[in-house]
Amino acid sequence: MAAQNTAPQAQDDIAYIRALAQEGRHAPPLNGPFLVAAAVIFGSASVAHWAIQSGLINVSPWAQLWVWLAAGAAFAVALAFLIRNVKSKPGASTVRNEAIGVAWSGVGYLIFTVWLSMMAVGFSTGDWTPMRLMPSLVFAAYGTAWLVAAAMSGLKWMNMVALVSFGGAVLFGALSHTVWVYLVFAGMLMAVALIPGLILMRQEPAEVV
Repeated sequence: MAAQNTAPQAQDDIAYIRALAQEGRHAPPLNGPFLVAAAVIFGSASVAHWAIQSGLINVSPWAQLWVWLAAGAAFAVALAFLIRNVKSKPGASTVRNEAIGVAWSGVGYLIFTVWLSMMAVGFSTGDWTPMRLMPSLVFAAYGTAWLVAAAMSGLKWMNMVALVSFGGAVLFGALSHTVWVYLVFAGMLMAVALIPGLILMRQEPAEVV
């Protein structure tokens, strides 16, 4: 009797595992809102940075630092809301979305850590030249995350976004000595974060769990 009872239970377990695998395979990526928030907040900060450096806005040069600190604080608030919201969506706990989430979280930590390091260089030496590399580093990190997202999701168009990100990193290197780099950076964020983020949001399930 024990063996007979065990067999149906094993079949149920296998069916359950298969259902989880199928769910993970077809669950859409849920990081769209994060990308849209990053594009809007940091794109706006970049435009403000350009306006200050170009002399369009007559304020202290230190205002550039406050612009980015304000952007970071705004994004942190947005993250708290978005993380809580995404957990209620179907597929949030699948391996696919967890892996994509880790990739983009790693990008965030990388960018923040390097930014702090470059700030430390600037304050300790008075040389702010290394900060010119930040736009290139951001887009190189974005490209890497998009490659991971493409591999995990099976969405081939993400590979193209990754290539655009890597190309942007090189472009920013060529423009690093000009004030236009910040304006171009804001525009490129629309291409590699805002538009892809909106596409992903359209593919998200409408219902919550």
